[in-house]
Amino acid sequence: MKIAVLFPGQGSQYLGMGEEFVNTKPACAALLATAEACAELPIGRLCHDGPMEELTRASHLQPALTTANLICWQAFRDALPDGVAISCFAGHSLGEYSALYAAGVLRLEDTIRLVAKRGALMEREGRAHPGAMRAVLGLEISRIESVLAQYQGEGLITPANHNTPEQTVLAGSPEALALVSAQFEEMGARVVPLNVSIANHSPLMAGAVPDFSDFLTDIFFQPPAVPVYFNLTGKLEREPGKMKDLMARQIVSRVQWCAIIQAMLADEVDTFIEVGPKAVLKGMIRKIVPKGSRVTALQLDNPESLEQTLSLLNAG
Repeated sequence: MKIAVLFPGQGSQYLGMGEEFVNTKPACAALLATAEACAELPIGRLCHDGPMEELTRASHLQPALTTANLICWQAFRDALPDGVAISCFAGHSLGEYSALYAAGVLRLEDTIRLVAKRGALMEREGRAHPGAMRAVLGLEISRIESVLAQYQGEGLITPANHNTPEQTVLAGSPEALALVSAQFEEMGARVVPLNVSIANHSPLMAGAVPDFSDFLTDIFFQPPAVPVYFNLTGKLEREPGKMKDLMARQIVSRVQWCAIIQAMLADEVDTFIEVGPKAVLKGMIRKIVPKGSRVTALQLDNPESLEQTLSLLNAG
């Protein structure tokens, strides 16, 4: 068994995420307390009470969702059976910071400080340059890129996430998204607006990059103890300086999620475990893995799904 642990990003949030682990596991409660102090935010209250419009603000959501991921990881790591090892990590967009923490690249305090700063900067850019995101389902990315290359209307639009062979998320100006979405629907695609407040991974976020790069300067990155696949390249990276550069550029760059999963499959990963709210990444796995492949996809974000995951690992 070769196991990859995956962490979700923005869009996976829900009220109550991580709460059952915090209420039942002292190590998870301690992690939440540390995160709240580092982010200077009432993360537990935001996750429990919301309201959702407050939780989904980038400056709140990025530290809150990262904390929820890490609470789930704490619970899973503490319960891992003897002899079961994690072979590699990856995180989708914001989830990449959870992967860096889990792989030993970042300390907990620095992880939370980074996502809090990232969220604040991206929220600032979102106010200055309003945008949105929509998922296009049912079209290959080459067809999407062909349409976008011909777009000459108002605003801008770009592929933000290449999630599966036939799922691409677009980010850009609201007017551009509306015009192009209609065109994709005419081509037979389904277009779904995402519950995010800014145009992640697009040039509308460019103003955040220099300030975030400066902030990264004082954050210590260790070489990963366990391999990490990076969003920007879909490949492994170990050198701290290069990792910092990738994380700064990630803000405005396409998430190569489909390439990451395909690279893991090529490296003989056969078990994918999504650790964090909802099961968005687990669903993507099914659409990336070639038919007939013997691959297991699991997800955990509460005590019940943790027990189910552990049972399957013990059986495997």
